[in-house]
Amino acid sequence: MTDTDVIVIGAGLAGLVAATELTRRGQRVIILDAEPAASLGGQAFWSFGGLFLVDSPEQRRLGLRDSAELAFSDWLGSAEFAAGAERGEGPDAMGYAWAQRFVEFAAGPMREWLHELGVRWFPLVQWAERGGYLAGGHGNTLPRFHVTWGTGPGVLAPFLAAARFARSEGLLQIRFRHRVTDLVVTDGQVTGVRADVLAPTTAPRGEPTSREVTDQIELAAHAVVLATGGIGANHDLVRSAWPEAAGTLPEQLLSGVPDGTDGSGLQLARDAGGAVVHAERMWHYPEGIAMPEGIWSRHGVRILPGPSSLWLDSTGQRLPAPLFPGFDALGALEHLTTGGHPHSWFVLNKAIMNTEFALSGSDQNPDLTGKDLRLLAQRVLPGAVGPVEAFAQHSPDFVWADTPAELAAGMNALTGSSDIDPAALNRLIELRDAQVASGLGKDPQIAAIHHARGYVVDKRMRVAPPRPLTTAKDGPLLAVRLQVLTRKTLGGVHTDTSGRVLDARGEAIGGLYAAGEAAGFGGGGVHGRRALEGTFLAGCLYSGTVVGTSI
Repeated sequence: MTDTDVIVIGAGLAGLVAATELTRRGQRVIILDAEPAASLGGQAFWSFGGLFLVDSPEQRRLGLRDSAELAFSDWLGSAEFAAGAERGEGPDAMGYAWAQRFVEFAAGPMREWLHELGVRWFPLVQWAERGGYLAGGHGNTLPRFHVTWGTGPGVLAPFLAAARFARSEGLLQIRFRHRVTDLVVTDGQVTGVRADVLAPTTAPRGEPTSREVTDQIELAAHAVVLATGGIGANHDLVRSAWPEAAGTLPEQLLSGVPDGTDGSGLQLARDAGGAVVHAERMWHYPEGIAMPEGIWSRHGVRILPGPSSLWLDSTGQRLPAPLFPGFDALGALEHLTTGGHPHSWFVLNKAIMNTEFALSGSDQNPDLTGKDLRLLAQRVLPGAVGPVEAFAQHSPDFVWADTPAELAAGMNALTGSSDIDPAALNRLIELRDAQVASGLGKDPQIAAIHHARGYVVDKRMRVAPPRPLTTAKDGPLLAVRLQVLTRKTLGGVHTDTSGRVLDARGEAIGGLYAAGEAAGFGGGGVHGRRALEGTFLAGCLYSGTVVGTSI
């Protein structure tokens, strides 16, 4: 006797997509989530809403010529899958297979499917993870980051509507404050779950909640889906999984995800005999700044930079090419961690900040999230967008000065050190400014700025005209202290191409599936070593759909 057909653990995007696909086909589903109803939608709610789409109408209207073949080539250059993956061999065989299918989805039915559900996109496609390496290396050849009109909540909206309909039809239950502690395994088959019922709470979305247990239950089902997310809020787990070859993470980390993103679902899979693979592959950001009034523990937000800021390590040394802002997040992070740097710096001026700084997240983009056209128009007007300006005025990580010497003094005062040499910083800025003043310049970052401005969107609203940093009308000078921001887990529960969880022998465990970040967005690691951005939400959409149609 079962309590339902399928139990989905996790009420984030992947869990909602899987559940609503199942109920659309008449199956009964119970979703269990440890957080309160206020946090329905999980991390997706807080996201910028960017989706990796290939050969879209938005791209074509901007004169971009994309294809599934080009996108998959970029994917492979970034993933660096282990040898044999393309032949279905080795540790990345499933990740490669998922990657092929995902790119076909992104170049094919994904946009039409979402469009029919009412999802729309900001028409100016953004260029994330530019790479800067030789052809065949990491990075997007052209812009593919499609920002959803409504950001993360806009992506969630149709699936929340589908969930409400399924509940009205008696096919879906969502039980909040239920924390799954065990998977029930009967004769090698997963047949249900055990869960703690947690004390009710009125905590707003994203705030930490108690784990006080008021009851325990057991539920039986024909299948269980793990959609519990990654490990980003569990800094001990992040540190233990961080690869030794990539150096050491700083003592102080910021969190880009709420506290509930703790990796508990990965342990559930292990305890039931499932394999977790590529745990060392993570996608954290080196461009984090602390939220002045954070919602969750160690709450940080990522600066989404244009390419013009000088990027310096904690001692004032410039990061090597092509580790420019917005080009290779993991490469920059590993450069800093192998060098033992506790933080890094963007050095720029007010004019560059006004044009090039944006902040990731639905809460930091009220114009796009609120679908406010009047507010959106400010993005093409002089001055920084409101949330950036608020940080500029109030964040201690923003250091302002009129001269390089004063800037160095302010940077040292912030960190309580003498790491930044005033003369060396002045010389660095002089050298950079001389390259810009030449009209061309041999510096590859200057060349990258000129190249970026060849794209109409970047020229209009994303990349400042190249001028010396010390241009009086563009001042004052600015240094922004950057910290490591934990975010995504690229490895995860090993699954086959149907989303079935695999054991250490590569055999499917009956009745157990995984989707979203818990499954490395598919196969235990669809991205390989690096991601091309816009592939996390899209990966939840795709893997949730695959699991929902496979059960």
